[in-house]
Amino acid sequence: MCKAYSSNLTQAQFELIEPLIPPAKPGGRPREVDMWAVLNAILYVVVQGVKWRDIPGDLPAWSTVYTYFRNWRKDGTWLLIHDRLRGWVRADAGRQESPSEAIIDSQSVKSATMVHDEVGFDRAKSIKGRKRHTAVDTLGLVLRVVVTAANLPERAGGKQLLQQVQQMGRAVSRLYLIWVDGGYAGNPFLQWAMDSFRWVIQVVLRPKETKGFVLVKKRWVVENTQPQCRHPLQAEFCTYRWS
Repeated sequence: MCKAYSSNLTQAQFELIEPLIPPAKPGGRPREVDMWAVLNAILYVVVQGVKWRDIPGDLPAWSTVYTYFRNWRKDGTWLLIHDRLRGWVRADAGRQESPSEAIIDSQSVKSATMVHDEVGFDRAKSIKGRKRHTAVDTLGLVLRVVVTAANLPERAGGKQLLQQVQQMGRAVSRLYLIWVDGGYAGNPFLQWAMDSFRWVIQVVLRPKETKGFVLVKKRWVVENTQPQCRHPLQAEFCTYRWS
């Protein structure tokens, strides 16, 4: 019996996503570990930001927990859970499964010193690291996240992101309008989105006369979501590959 950590799933929450967890492989050893405890251990790492080896002893062994986490990332289980939860939240808000509008944005973040993959220098932000390209619906719920080197231009990263969004199929069947900032402006990108997916790209610029922080129509939704993806594992729930 594990302690009541603040990050633990309630029984009702676990029962909601339990059917989405892959069953034990047929012909193998019976699954002895408690999946509820495994999920609680993963969430402990996400919330506390600790190393896998620092998972408390009353939770399953860290190696077991990490193996499930890694396998579910590879087989798409996390993506399935995320998409299903997003659909339920939209339904609870009285929305259809597929949004009709979305917002995309990018954010460059410094990478850890031991990270070597997909690292570049964003001259505009003077940041060496990686760039997170995020697509959300108008509720701020994440559709997809793509991570690239920080020196990749917004429009190039935007193409990768929209290709991932398009692959969501029925979940974006009603999508027709994408809100973006000035970094995505330019007829080639707008025409590519129309020719490829029949999506309209609408550029929303920051008012020239304003100084300091200002909420920009539509764009503030994705900008409010970005901070939730700062931790490497939180990005996994935000939902794509981060590390």
